[in-house]
Amino acid sequence: MLGKYLDNVRAKSPLIHNITNYVTVNDCANILLACGASPIMSDDCGEVEEITSICGGLNINIGTLNKETIPAMLLAGKKANELGHPIILDPVGAGASALRTETAKRLLDELKFTVIRGNISEIKTLAVGSGSTKGVDANVADAVTEDTLEGVVAFAKEFSKATGTVIAITGATDIVADANRAFVITNGHPVMARITGSGCMLTAMTAAYITANSDNVLEATAAAVCAMGLCGEKAYDTTAKNHAGNSSFRNYLIDEIYRLDESELDKGARYTIV
Repeated sequence: MLGKYLDNVRAKSPLIHNITNYVTVNDCANILLACGASPIMSDDCGEVEEITSICGGLNINIGTLNKETIPAMLLAGKKANELGHPIILDPVGAGASALRTETAKRLLDELKFTVIRGNISEIKTLAVGSGSTKGVDANVADAVTEDTLEGVVAFAKEFSKATGTVIAITGATDIVADANRAFVITNGHPVMARITGSGCMLTAMTAAYITANSDNVLEATAAAVCAMGLCGEKAYDTTAKNHAGNSSFRNYLIDEIYRLDESELDKGARYTIV
């Protein structure tokens, strides 16, 4: 059961250092507060090592790269590695431009990540250099379907084995894998793709889950993914009931994360382990 990993986040309230993109930074801060953690945002080279030293975990998101943030990511990541803190990488848009692809690969080469979370196209780009991203979204050609599921699970396990990192591939069907096991998760709702930041928020929240549950990274990551998907379903129900739109959905999603408890997560999480 996965609810206990949420309880640990609320009990420990980990402080998470976020170097994330400015499109979704406010949503990432709010989702961390909603799940029971605490956020701090810092991307200046003059302070990132100091900031990450006082935090429990580090979230690196490459959604809006520039010449200042790339060295800050490396400095913070190396300090987090030195301290043994969990780090999550969100390779937003890897495959869409040379800068994003090269930066994501450099980060992977120079830092030891605990979790990598992205869509299938971004993860394929990191692993084999051939994902076909559509901007920051997965390309339909890479979609995880019933026919491709077994192959994607095998791919995720192999990439985990090669990197020593838990791999979270999120989309209509989510796969969270280490070298030996994979959670295949079916929580979620299509309207989650109609707001900016659902993936970024999930990455930030996953950073909190793995920081509060560092001895059970695979299960904690799966719990975070299930929680986000389940709350997306609940938020859609409220959106539909109120005849509201995608902006309201985003707020309802954060509300549902705030209200979620252990028993609801255990009851509502839909997954199989393969």
